[in-house]
Amino acid sequence: MLMLPSRIAYHVPVARWEPNTRERLVRAAVDLFADQGYDATTVSEIAERAGGLSKMTFFRHFPDKREVLFAGQDKMGQLLAGVIAAAPGSATPLQAVAAGLDALAALHTNDQREFAVRLRAAIVGNAELRERAASKRFALTEAVTAALEKRGVPDLTAGLAAELGIRAYYRAYEQWADSPGEQTLTDFARHSLSELRAASATLD
Repeated sequence: MLMLPSRIAYHVPVARWEPNTRERLVRAAVDLFADQGYDATTVSEIAERAGGLSKMTFFRHFPDKREVLFAGQDKMGQLLAGVIAAAPGSATPLQAVAAGLDALAALHTNDQREFAVRLRAAIVGNAELRERAASKRFALTEAVTAALEKRGVPDLTAGLAAELGIRAYYRAYEQWADSPGEQTLTDFARHSLSELRAASATLD
């Protein structure tokens, strides 16, 4: 939806210590993938575009150029699990998942919408990246499932609630990226989860 979910010598020695190095690398990668394609882009080009960084700096942050587009996905899973674990004991599985989606969606501001569109285009245009995106989505679902099971939710119920929640998030992300309005990703995520819950109730 994800995620997101994305992205030579040191002529400026302090560059490697700047706190936004990862973000610069991600944005540089997305720009280059959009301009010349994923396969034609090298790690050295990404590092140079990010402000004259080196390949060594790139590999301190990412294992390969594929992973640069999925920066933060592991932390997303940790965030979801943490919020679900902290939900009140009286919360239903979907209420706990909804709290996690709120926290996840709040990480994205509307000024990131254009970047989200470019990131999605880079992933959709390459089979290898699509496969990796699917793997990351599965990992998020597993993280939510495990967090629910730790709350004592039966495994089947936990899996269904996780699938519904992650599907709602990715659906909302697509809608948000395509929307020119002022609605936030949080707005879309809440609406998407509500629609999916209503749809599931009609399955019988």
